[in-house]
Amino acid sequence: MEEPALGKTRAIVLHPRLPSKDEDTPGVRDPEARLEEAVGLTAAIDLETVHSEVLTVNRPRPSTLFGGGQIERFQALAEAMEVEVIVIDHALTPGQQRNLEKGLNVKVIDRTQLILEIFGARARTHEGRLQVELASLTFQRSRLVRSWTHLERQRGGAGFLGGPGERQLELDRRLIGDRITRIKRELEEVKRTRELHREARRRVPFPIVALVGYTNAGKSTLFNKLSGASVMAQDLLFATLDPTMRRIDLPGGRTVIVSDTVGFISDLPTHLVAAFRATLEEVTEAELVLHVRDISHVDTEAQKRDVLAVLEDLGIDETTRPGRMLDVLNKIDRLPEERRITLRNEVARSNGETVCVSAVTGEGIGDLIAAIDGFLSADHRVVTLHVDYADGEITAWLHSHGDIIERVDDDTGSKITVGLDPSTLARAEKRFGERFQRLD
Repeated sequence: MEEPALGKTRAIVLHPRLPSKDEDTPGVRDPEARLEEAVGLTAAIDLETVHSEVLTVNRPRPSTLFGGGQIERFQALAEAMEVEVIVIDHALTPGQQRNLEKGLNVKVIDRTQLILEIFGARARTHEGRLQVELASLTFQRSRLVRSWTHLERQRGGAGFLGGPGERQLELDRRLIGDRITRIKRELEEVKRTRELHREARRRVPFPIVALVGYTNAGKSTLFNKLSGASVMAQDLLFATLDPTMRRIDLPGGRTVIVSDTVGFISDLPTHLVAAFRATLEEVTEAELVLHVRDISHVDTEAQKRDVLAVLEDLGIDETTRPGRMLDVLNKIDRLPEERRITLRNEVARSNGETVCVSAVTGEGIGDLIAAIDGFLSADHRVVTLHVDYADGEITAWLHSHGDIIERVDDDTGSKITVGLDPSTLARAEKRFGERFQRLD
């Protein structure tokens, strides 16, 4: 067994396989794939996984989730491997976490705590950090119990994993409550500021194309390929937690803003829903949403359902915004050649709603750019305007933001027929007012 990297904390990762009537239903997540995801989440907070296992739990115990024999086995394994943390890829009640820590004699964190820790480490914007801290404090407050004193030796250090102090339980509870109140006040101020930023985004003269997808689907790598940027792109879950935007020029001359966003994930802790939504505002304002999927992943269909469910919750789906989403099947370089050929044939019959790409090799990127251009062009409104010769500002603006179809000059000015997407047309009408003289 390889020794963990210097300074890393050793961990065991367990995915409980609980009784379910849906196990044989097509599209239900594969336990081994869930375990692999949990190991990836663990690596994202710099823990070294020395053992991982899918653990069948036929009769979940309300007090510990696992049976006594299983707890004894992992207590011995943790001691033999000098493990300090056991990660349970499942939500635990405060009592279950407390009892497992007693039985295993190591620190125990569940899936909720794990994701909270990742968000805390990766959030960059002021609002994101406040939302994560609020979620973490709310979670901590529910775990403040005196019976944690048996782990006083293991606990300590900074951060969420360190846990609250045990000897000053009531003081900690009051301090956490006070901090929660202050954070909520700060968030109200941030929300007012955010509305100003949203208005500024609406004035951006170019359509926004937002990348969304399950975490580690390759969004940031694709973003880099499209924009030539150098956003952090690693084979790491939640590599991006704050939106990044870049300007790119399409072959037809149109300029768009491409926005990279946080990856989605199943079973997102309820505490973090607000923090997660705060990173997705560019998606709600986007003219086009690119749903980036890891088509090589065994759970790609289940991941797709998770992403679409979140988007629907945000008011973005085929019902409310028909034709505004493009499926981007990424990582086709990882597929066997026979499967790649079959997939390409399927995509060819998708009426342009799906594109196959490899963000790593660049395969299919040209098709994707053409599809983006086609989607945005299809939504153009064609309008005809009369522009006075003296009003060169409008003429220049139309050339910069629209597709000029025809221009006819006469003694009174120019008759310009131009294609504009709806949001750009609305901005033009608001900006120029009565000077924006439509003839159609």
